[in-house]
Amino acid sequence: MASLSTTPSSILKTPKINPISFLKSKPSFLHFKKRSLSLNSVLSTETDSKIPQTVQRFWQWLKDEGVVSAKTPVKPGIVPEGLGLVAVRDISRNDVVLEVPKKFWINPDAVATSEIGSICSELKPWISVTLFLLRERFKGEESKWKYYFDVLPESTNSTIYWSEEELREIEGTQLLSTTLGVKEYVQNEFLKVEEEVILPNKQFFPFPLTMDDFFWAFGMLRSRAFSRLRNQNLVIIPFADLINHSSKVTTEDHAHEVRGAAGLFSWDFLFQLRSPLSLKAGEQVFIQYDLNKSNADMALDYGFIEPGLERNAFTLTLEISESDEFFAEKLDIAELNGSGVTTYFDIKHGQILPRAMLQYLRLVALGGTDAFLLESIFSNKIWEFLELPVSRANEELICRVVRDACKSALSAYPTTIEEDEKLIEEGNLSARLEMAVGIRRGEKKVLQQIDGIFKDREAELDFLEYYQERRLKDLGLVGEQGEIIFWEQ
Repeated sequence: MASLSTTPSSILKTPKINPISFLKSKPSFLHFKKRSLSLNSVLSTETDSKIPQTVQRFWQWLKDEGVVSAKTPVKPGIVPEGLGLVAVRDISRNDVVLEVPKKFWINPDAVATSEIGSICSELKPWISVTLFLLRERFKGEESKWKYYFDVLPESTNSTIYWSEEELREIEGTQLLSTTLGVKEYVQNEFLKVEEEVILPNKQFFPFPLTMDDFFWAFGMLRSRAFSRLRNQNLVIIPFADLINHSSKVTTEDHAHEVRGAAGLFSWDFLFQLRSPLSLKAGEQVFIQYDLNKSNADMALDYGFIEPGLERNAFTLTLEISESDEFFAEKLDIAELNGSGVTTYFDIKHGQILPRAMLQYLRLVALGGTDAFLLESIFSNKIWEFLELPVSRANEELICRVVRDACKSALSAYPTTIEEDEKLIEEGNLSARLEMAVGIRRGEKKVLQQIDGIFKDREAELDFLEYYQERRLKDLGLVGEQGEIIFWEQ
């Protein structure tokens, strides 16, 4: 029998960990304590005097390099998020906000043409860029990006930087499991690259590199990488990563790679950013980091979450047990329809369950008198059959096991939804504690939602139409009211 019929926890495992899933989006920037925005401080063409000296020097460097000029419509400013880009004049929707020549990009191409290019050619792209970041950081004054590295923070609020005490605040959550998995992955990659690349090439790395250094570079890369450019899967764009995220922006079509002037007498590829919103002078420029990321993704990648419930999600992990007597048949069907022995379904707050999830659940639960559907004669039709209830026993089983799994997962959290909501209502939480409470409340809300869906399904079991009834109707052997039709000779 399938794993669905065993323990409830078998379908609520740790979600699949993809440590390099950060190669998707746009970064947040250095965050300070929240302050009110002074319009007077951002309407001038010069940087705000409250801006840290490191940022002012970075801005001057951009001017000296010709990246910004008097025509640039934005500048750094103090904003509620800490530091961001604000408009120095009115900006229309889709107006160009900034352009950065390719020679300032930090990406695998920059690594390949650097002194460490030859020893990084066989590494994973993110590892080669991580080593490049560390080497340029330690080069100090000799680095082309010296002023950029000066403005980078020592860490973010990403959960990869949380202390053990802080991580206890997300006990029971999938985010904790994912965070620990990512940290273990990065630690292993560091130990491997230290042995194979760093130590044998001390001429390129004459400075001590620690695990903490590697995590710093990994976190910077994870939180600042763009990837929605033509032929660019992983690129950091100095200056562009001052821009903050807003849920008000509902499109992602803001970053472009174009050909243009990269100086007085040269042309190059440019990273071009356009404003997705119309703005007045003094207002902050925002973009959308990633519409598809959950709050847990945002916490892991950027170190913040959105306060609403829409980004809350929970990952259901479903699998076909190898001990299932029909394992081979079920796996063949799953693979023919884009799934596998293990399949992950992200359930989002307020959204219906994925249709494929119900099909997979019914497949995993098939057995007993329903097992005839696994015969080869039905191979081209069974996935279609699984869109609808197969039998009362099959539907009842998936309802029971999913509900039990939800209850088991909810019991693993040390707090209730009510306790979390009381903490949020009272306020005065640190940034990381506020994230932790929001994440654990969000996961529990989604679990309650899933449980509610299958509870309602249980109440409908006696009224659902199952495969045999549908088949008999198709053959004309059952009437519309369910009565059996007898055909006489």
